[in-house]
Amino acid sequence: MLNIHWESVQLALSAAADKAQQLEVAVNIALVDASGVMVGFLRMNNAPLHSIDIALDKAYTAVSFGVPTGQWTDILKNHSPAARNGLVARDRFVGFSGGLPLQHEGARIGGIGVSGGSEEQDEIIARVGAEAIINNK
Repeated sequence: MLNIHWESVQLALSAAADKAQQLEVAVNIALVDASGVMVGFLRMNNAPLHSIDIALDKAYTAVSFGVPTGQWTDILKNHSPAARNGLVARDRFVGFSGGLPLQHEGARIGGIGVSGGSEEQDEIIARVGAEAIINNK
């Protein structure tokens, strides 16, 4: 299993925070490894406290399924009400934008989650952080 190196984690957190600052939003940024264990976290000044856990859960959901969290609305349209309701009721599952799986050479190596801005802002910031990791591999 490939691991995310600590230097890549630092680059991702820094790149994501820089983008958040450009967007004038305070966010929490979480990175997890392929097994869902947190390897990095950054809370910007004044980022919402509730968003700490949401950022971590977005990263966890993204790595767990290998799907960006923003795609779950479309994915669940094709499932039964029982499956839709059951999945969204699971602890740590987040089905809205801001969480991305991290891939390297076809292998899932982790996930990044951002929370504190709008869904669109969280997604943009997460993409910048993800690109910093992928480009550093």
